[in-house]
Amino acid sequence: MDEASFTALFNAHYGPLVRLAGLLGADDPEDIAQDAFARYYRKRRRLRDDAAAFAYLRSTVCNLTRNRRRHLGVVRRALPVLFARSDEDVPADFTALVREEHRELLAALDALPAKQREVLVLRYWMDLSEREISKVMGISAGTVKSHAHRAVAALQGSLREKA
Repeated sequence: MDEASFTALFNAHYGPLVRLAGLLGADDPEDIAQDAFARYYRKRRRLRDDAAAFAYLRSTVCNLTRNRRRHLGVVRRALPVLFARSDEDVPADFTALVREEHRELLAALDALPAKQREVLVLRYWMDLSEREISKVMGISAGTVKSHAHRAVAALQGSLREKA
């Protein structure tokens, strides 16, 4: 992939990948998307299929988000006072997603286990099929179905409680 093609790929997919990382619960969605592109850039000559670049980037964003959330969870348990989250911590471009009518849904989504949240975001935000989700997450299609079913049931229960 030449420089112009990489620039076009970046311009077309950076925004959606930032939103994906944000929906998956990343504290630093811009950094995650940039890191995914940096990793792709370093490996781009070794990858055989330029058409699969977005799928590679999407998988990288999911993996990086999962790893960073896991790491931050450990750090926050160790230092809870230093990492108290407030609305001021949310990036400016992410606030558009967090309008009042979406706050409860996003809070319920954030409370889901990571794999369930990832399945729902990939399915309903990215419009991926169960087969595509299984490839991105490295799990079977049956596990994708199971995670989706449990996640939807948990969201329904959580939102009913608040109503």
